[in-house]
Amino acid sequence: MSENEELSTPTDMDSTLDIVEDTMDRFLSAATVEAVFGLPIEHGENLIIPAAEVLSFAGFGVGFGSGTGEPSGEQQAASSGSGGGGGGGGRVFSRPVAVIVASPTHVRVKPVVDVTKIVMAWFTAFAFVFATMARMNRGRIDS
Repeated sequence: MSENEELSTPTDMDSTLDIVEDTMDRFLSAATVEAVFGLPIEHGENLIIPAAEVLSFAGFGVGFGSGTGEPSGEQQAASSGSGGGGGGGGRVFSRPVAVIVASPTHVRVKPVVDVTKIVMAWFTAFAFVFATMARMNRGRIDS
């Protein structure tokens, strides 16, 4: 292995780790106060501040390698090696959860109700109860 090859391995690995670190910083920047609380809106004497729930997650993997070896069997040239690799992914979710209304006399927090989630939870619960009852009745009929 030449001197240049020995020096290139740490540099390649460092650049891979720099990319991972930069990507991770971008995902973590989603969980800031600015992402949770929107810009205040003035409406008459009231100040309205939207609030959101933010969820950020990511996963990464990095691999590297190198190698040299003596020729064996039918190989004609000396073995050598290299490596590299990395991958990752993630997602950032956000949804509105409340609106904060500040007036000169008081502050109110008005929750944002997600009707779709409520309806889906109701249907899921109903389907579970229906499937359980059907399974229980099937057991009685078979006996």
